[in-house]
Amino acid sequence: MNLEHLNALKQLLSTPRKIAIIPHKNPDGDAIGSTLALWHYVINKGHNASIVSPNDAPKFLKWMPGADKILNFEKKNTQAKSCIGAADVIFTLDFNHLGRVGQMSELLEESSATFVMVDHHQEPSDYAKIMYSDVTMSSTCEMVYHLIGLLGDVDQITTEMANCIYTGIMTDTGSFKFAATTSNTHRVVADLMDRGAEGTEIHHRIYDTNSPSRLHLLGCALKNMVILEEYHTAYITLSQEELDKYNYQKGDTEGFVNYGLTLDGINFAVIFIENKEEGILKISFRSVGDFSVNDFARKHFNGGGHTNAAGGKSEDSIEDTIKYFTSLLPQYQNQLQS
Repeated sequence: MNLEHLNALKQLLSTPRKIAIIPHKNPDGDAIGSTLALWHYVINKGHNASIVSPNDAPKFLKWMPGADKILNFEKKNTQAKSCIGAADVIFTLDFNHLGRVGQMSELLEESSATFVMVDHHQEPSDYAKIMYSDVTMSSTCEMVYHLIGLLGDVDQITTEMANCIYTGIMTDTGSFKFAATTSNTHRVVADLMDRGAEGTEIHHRIYDTNSPSRLHLLGCALKNMVILEEYHTAYITLSQEELDKYNYQKGDTEGFVNYGLTLDGINFAVIFIENKEEGILKISFRSVGDFSVNDFARKHFNGGGHTNAAGGKSEDSIEDTIKYFTSLLPQYQNQLQS
């Protein structure tokens, strides 16, 4: 964060403010962890703050300290709109384009509040007056830790905040295995544990609370996996019918795409998930090495994200989308070799 923006943020928070904190639609561990950690921080500093989420979070995140205070825009629409309308400061965390908040985007675009962006995705848009954007960071949660430090308050990180930050770092780094996990990430995590973060318990709450139907859905996904050895690529499809058959709940497909990368020789993994309610296929891309799924998603599937993890979408059928996807691979064959 550059000095000008840091000083502007210090000035902004020097007096009590009405603050709205916004994660992206379909929030994951990093989005919920970062917003909750920041919420605890600004509340403890005397500000009037609320978290307004575009929609619900997965069940496995609802144990997090303060999660019961999050306003779901879909379920508590009037209260959520009131919070955003009254805010003089709006923090947006773990996204960098207002299109990532779904039906809330128009409301945010009309707001006269001062926007503060904290995010680690590539190619941020310019809606925020104060920006903390760093694509080298493992997670937005790691950035929130550093932001609190830049504000001179690292010693004010409570056990509740430490658990929230730890959760986001752990989930966004694939339990610390992704390339964005640096030695500094581990130093942050060590400090969080010293401040009360319960690593083993957090891991259990996130990864060891599966329902039988989720594991059956995973079995279906793995059975559907197609391996394209010449392109070092594996992809999975899940239809709406299959999701319904296994009683899909929000968050159930989290991490499924990564199974492709556990195969020897596979450098590119993709999952295509049908969502008939929204009329789209939701797509997740993962890679290892230098192949940029961010560039691939932006160019071909109206998406984006990070070099090795990105998302996209298609309005075509699964069959037509797969046909289009596989037709693209020959032009990337050389990049996918390494």
